[in-house]
Amino acid sequence: MKHSAVTPLKLIISGPVGAGKTTFVSTLSEDPVVNSDEQTTEEIGKTHTTVALDFGRFVLQGRPLHLFGTPGQSRFDFMWEILSEGALGLLLLVAGDRPADFPQALSILRFITSRNPMPFIIAVTRQDSKGAWGPEKIAGYFAVPTTRVIGIDARNAQSSLGAVTCLLSLIEGSTSGNSRNPFHSTSHSTSNSNVKEST
Repeated sequence: MKHSAVTPLKLIISGPVGAGKTTFVSTLSEDPVVNSDEQTTEEIGKTHTTVALDFGRFVLQGRPLHLFGTPGQSRFDFMWEILSEGALGLLLLVAGDRPADFPQALSILRFITSRNPMPFIIAVTRQDSKGAWGPEKIAGYFAVPTTRVIGIDARNAQSSLGAVTCLLSLIEGSTSGNSRNPFHSTSHSTSNSNVKEST
């Protein structure tokens, strides 16, 4: 398809393995998604995982958006830094029914925003799974305002678009370095509390 000559806005889609990153990018992209899925060599609960990036793009109200999905494993953290260069915002996907992955999600959030300060939204997936944590509880775990957390279905375009819209509003409201990185590293307590989406 033909894309606008307007400079695209770069957004990072990150989160632990299995949070729904590839699904999210595929749901919104107007072109076939470029991905780097490879067969896993360790037990992570799935047969294939992203090892470099997922890339998709779409146009929202005449504004081209480029989505860069990161790997979820810490051994690929160098890609988190590379892909976040020049990004205007971060969508951190967290599977609400996998609290064991929350420390990894918190680690990713700290890693990216400490190196490349930017606005972020936490998007909680698998809200239809039994026992899944909701946005308010997730906000408490990450010690961020509830306005920074939204529940989504990464398989649904309108739901996924809602997360992007929230992030864009945050980006547009950012006017200084401090406001662009509202996440402050503090002590966090780790709580222990039908997967359909994949990374």
